[in-house]
Formats: sequence, C-alpha cells, structure tokens
Amino acid sequence: MLDFIFLDFHWTQLLQPQWYIANGGLWLVLFVVFAETGLFAGFFLPGDSLLFVSGIYAHEITQADKTVEPGLAYQFLNLLGMGGVRNPMIDLFILMVLISIAGILGNSVGFWFGRKSGPALYNRKDTLLFKKKYLYQAKEFYDKNGGFAIIVARFVPFVRTFAPIVAGIVQMDRKKYFFYNVIGCVAWVITMVCAGYFLNKAFPILQQKLELIVIGIVLVSTLPIILKMIQSKREKRKNAGE
Repeated sequence: MLDFIFLDFHWTQLLQPQWYIANGGLWLVLFVVFAETGLFAGFFLPGDSLLFVSGIYAHEITQADKTVEPGLAYQFLNLLGMGGVRNPMIDLFILMVLISIAGILGNSVGFWFGRKSGPALYNRKDTLLFKKKYLYQAKEFYDKNGGFAIIVARFVPFVRTFAPIVAGIVQMDRKKYFFYNVIGCVAWVITMVCAGYFLNKAFPILQQKLELIVIGIVLVSTLPIILKMIQSKREKRKNAGE
C-alpha cells in the first residue's frame, strides 16, 4: 500500500489537502497542523485549506464511487472503542478539540525553539525549506501588533509558521504567550473547520469542487501578504524619489 502511494506520489500533492485525508486520515491532519508551526520547515503546508476540508469530512467521507465512510473523527472514537457513536456534532467537536491541541503544541514547540536557538536563524543562509525573508516578515508583523499578533498570525500563511519562533526570540512571557496561543489556535480551528462543515451541509456539492475551494482559500488567506508586499514596494519607491 505504502509502496503504491509513494510510487504514484508527486510533490504538488503536498499542496492538496484532500491528499492528506485520503492517505493519512486524522493522524496526518494532526501532524500537518503541528508541523506547520512546530517545524519551521512546514510553512508550505496547506493549513487553512486542510482545516476547511477536514470540516467537510468531519462526519462522513463520500468516495468517488459514491459510497460513504465514517469521517475523520471516527478514527479517534474507534481507537477509544467508541466507533459505534455516530453523531455529527460530536464528531465535529472531537475533531476541533484534537486539531486545537495539535496546533497549540506546534506553536509551543515553535516558541521553545525560538527561545533556545532562534537568534541564530538571522545568520542562517537561505535553503530550499528555509527562507529568511519569512522570518523578517513575521518579526515585522509581531513588532507592529504585539501579543495580539499571535492570534492574528494563525490566520496568515507563512507568518503563522514563524510568529511563535519570533515570540521566543524576543523572550515573550511564557504565560502571556500561552494565553494568546490558545485563543488564536482555538479561534482559527473553529472558524476554518466549522466553515467547511456547515457550508458543506448547506451546499453538498462542495465535495466535488475541492480544487476550486482550495485555490480560493489560498488566494484569500495570502491576500494580506500580497497587499503588504505591494505597500512596501510603493513606500520604497516613494522614499527613493524623495
């Protein structure tokens, strides 16, 4: 099974949230959420779109042949010997709790990494998985917004990967950081997962339009970064002309 998956694998699948669900289910979803902030190399992972699609598949997963299987939460309930419990809202709640825990732990690891070895990142050369410019973007975002940036950063791709590290670098108070970490992660998870779940309930056709939905989420979530880049270029041109 694994041999077949890797033989048929292409790196672009890493940007497709449905690939994670099809090949790893709940456990791979949790790892991706953790890795996006717990491992700074995870900035390319599809956090927002993965949560949205996870909400769609929280209770049931419709296969290509139209058969329906238990959703993501079932894997956890089955592990506890509660696989017979089939309630949409229970599944949704359990999924959000598990993803929130994974996100909180990921941010905590990122914060710890920042406190221990973060300053050295500023002297590190760019690699395939590490781009120093993202670190500077996260620091600028953090300096401007303070502790509230930890909450807001959860909703911004790339920035959310490095915000915990930056918080560790500047030696933010642990208790204060933990508070913002929990609030931000829970708000992010509830927003994205519930959006996927309830929109799918209202418009079941969403499962057939996942690629378009993912593209839309990526465009919307990266819009703040694009606008910031445009604004920065305009300011540089303006300063250069003075």
